[in-house]
Amino acid sequence: MDHKALKHLIDVAAGREPADLVIKNCKIVDVGSGEIREGDIAIVDSLIAGTGEYQGREVIDAKGLYALPGLIDAHIHIESAFVTPEEISRLLVPFGTTTIIADPHEIVNVSGLTGLDYMLDAAKEAALHIEYVVPSCVPATPFENAGAVLEAKDLEGPLADDRILGLGEFMNFPGVVNADPGVLDKLIASKKQNKLIDGHSPGLTGKDLCAYASAGILADHECSTRMEMSERLANGMYILMRQGSACHNLEALLPVVTVRNARRCLLCSDDRQPKTILSEGHLDDHLRKCVKFGIHPVTAVQMATLNAAEAFGLKDRGAIFPGKRADVTLVNNLEEFRAKRVFIDGVEVARNGTYLPEVKRADITPVRSSVHVKDFSIDRLKLKLKQNRVHVIDILPGGVVTGKGIADVKTDESGDFVYDPTQDIVKIAVVERHKNTGNVAVAFLRGYGIKHGAVALSIAHDSHNIITAGTNDSDMAFAVEELIKQEGGVILVKDKQILARLPLPVGGIMSDQSGEWVNDRLTEIHEIAWKELGIGEDVEPVMTLCFMSLPVIPELKLTDLGLFDVTIFDFIALEADE
Repeated sequence: MDHKALKHLIDVAAGREPADLVIKNCKIVDVGSGEIREGDIAIVDSLIAGTGEYQGREVIDAKGLYALPGLIDAHIHIESAFVTPEEISRLLVPFGTTTIIADPHEIVNVSGLTGLDYMLDAAKEAALHIEYVVPSCVPATPFENAGAVLEAKDLEGPLADDRILGLGEFMNFPGVVNADPGVLDKLIASKKQNKLIDGHSPGLTGKDLCAYASAGILADHECSTRMEMSERLANGMYILMRQGSACHNLEALLPVVTVRNARRCLLCSDDRQPKTILSEGHLDDHLRKCVKFGIHPVTAVQMATLNAAEAFGLKDRGAIFPGKRADVTLVNNLEEFRAKRVFIDGVEVARNGTYLPEVKRADITPVRSSVHVKDFSIDRLKLKLKQNRVHVIDILPGGVVTGKGIADVKTDESGDFVYDPTQDIVKIAVVERHKNTGNVAVAFLRGYGIKHGAVALSIAHDSHNIITAGTNDSDMAFAVEELIKQEGGVILVKDKQILARLPLPVGGIMSDQSGEWVNDRLTEIHEIAWKELGIGEDVEPVMTLCFMSLPVIPELKLTDLGLFDVTIFDFIALEADE
């Protein structure tokens, strides 16, 4: 801001000059005083000049609507919505969200810093303020091949970038607790730039949690119990209460929120798919749940605005105060929180659920062609078992945790698996798709329910290799080959015929189409998976499968390097001991 602009702002605030825009007759939710007061909001050059009584060159009559600061999601992975940053802006802004703290962990695991650069470029085309952290754990573990490896030296450039808030969720909490040298180098790289360090520490407690917090970890979105939340608050961490598509922790944690600790509590979605957004909204859904539970509406709004802004160092927003960004959401009341008009930097960007700006998209060329598979054929799926008793990955209801099971399976004369529909056990395979290693690992999956054909996808947290499951090698191989041709995504196959597909050309994990288009394709995929492939309707066909290769969630998982037992942090044989 130069001398002239600052003088103009002050003159408007003092009432000596008219504002560019005045939003009149608001009920202003003051997250500073905790009160609600009636008045106008004066805006000049994208900033709030003042509140009270003002005159402006343009006037909008709010007609008694409640004026909230623009909502801030404290932690989200854009890629988990299967859409690009420009599209997540179109989806979220009409619900009153004006800022998100985004961790591009998924695309960086696929495409490295090229993926980060793409996300930064795409954010320029969004009305939504997209604030990024740089992923801290690429790859997420050493037990699989990802598309990139980021050491501390690789993080120095991004951390020095003013567009990067800090280091993303530090999932390698054992490395922090045990003072691993490489982990310490990453933490120090962030500290040298005076950048924040976000957290991720499910189940950590006692002195180990103290050790984690002592490293300067800002926050945690992985609390699932009241005890976990209370202990993290006692260790000085902010709590990001999560309500996403897969994980619903908000309502379980709300009993911990009090008038004394509420300012350390934030709201986040982590992962939120188009279906959830289109049917339930975004942070407005969180606010409804908070108020329904009994949280005071102003306290709830603080958790969705000022608390997040202060925690993540966004000093220019989070409240309807003079000098702050003119990010304002007008809602019908403080029970439903239905956004009627949304302003970002003083410009109206959504009205009655409609996104007003033209959607312009960044070039996706740098992150296309992300599927690089070497020497794959149907023969790579064949097994030569020496015995029929094997370990199986057991799908457990209600989450992404799996069991470690043992079963006796049928085999042919060569020791290869023969599908038996009475057992609900099928082959699962992970095909490395980043480095042309040629790695293919095969194991057994129980509880998926598939009775015909195969499913294949290139969304497989966190390294996003190809994962496929099916009743026969022919359909599984065909599904993988077709998935390669379409540059990643999701594909359903039966008798070597494609039943449904969702192409995801952006890194193999995001679509270049609209959220509605993605939702329609996913809805079709779910229906066909249940009706044509026989997957149980209590199983989400895509999300369930994509977590079967995540070797940080107990108990048994499959990566491109083999069958991994998370409880002992080591690979195990496919055959089980007698």
